[in-house]
Amino acid sequence: MELLIASATGTFLALFPITNPFGVVPTFYSLTGNSTPTRRSHQARQVCINVVIVLTTALIVGRFILSFFGLSIGVLQIAGGLLLAQTSWRMVSAPECSVSTEPHRKTTQDDITLIPLAIPLISGPGAIGMVIGLATQRSHFMSYAGSLLGILGIGGLLYLCLTLGKPVVRILGKPGLRAFTQILGFFILAISIQLVTSGAFSLIQDFISSLAA
Repeated sequence: MELLIASATGTFLALFPITNPFGVVPTFYSLTGNSTPTRRSHQARQVCINVVIVLTTALIVGRFILSFFGLSIGVLQIAGGLLLAQTSWRMVSAPECSVSTEPHRKTTQDDITLIPLAIPLISGPGAIGMVIGLATQRSHFMSYAGSLLGILGIGGLLYLCLTLGKPVVRILGKPGLRAFTQILGFFILAISIQLVTSGAFSLIQDFISSLAA
């Protein structure tokens, strides 16, 4: 039971700053500005389902993907760290005009629940890489189940944010949303540096081990 809780908590905390459930709220309401409340609620639910499906798929087949392409954990950590660094830099340096609290004037009926919301905005390369990295560290059924619970927790929090976030968007306004996005970007940048550093040390250790052998 302790392993289940620890895995669920670790997965949730690792994915939270990357998926950014709070930060995606203004984008969601901007893209669904012309939708009815009923349709917007349906879209919010579908976005969360898509995110959970994408991340769960990465969790289940992540180890096999690494084995198929012959990739090491260190390489994956460095690649994921670089992708996260790019994302975090955009968040930290984003201009104020990029954070919108007003709906688009253009009316569209396109399905935005998978692209661009679920992929790549929420469960993008950074989140997928993080889940694959976690999958390589899971060797027990309870740890996998815990990671799945963590992913479901992210999906539940995302649904609450998308359905209840409109008043928050109006209260915070553009300056508040921009500040929140920059703070999250800073923490994501720190995580990316940690990933790159861990990956580099892992590659060095593998190299030393190969020389010793």
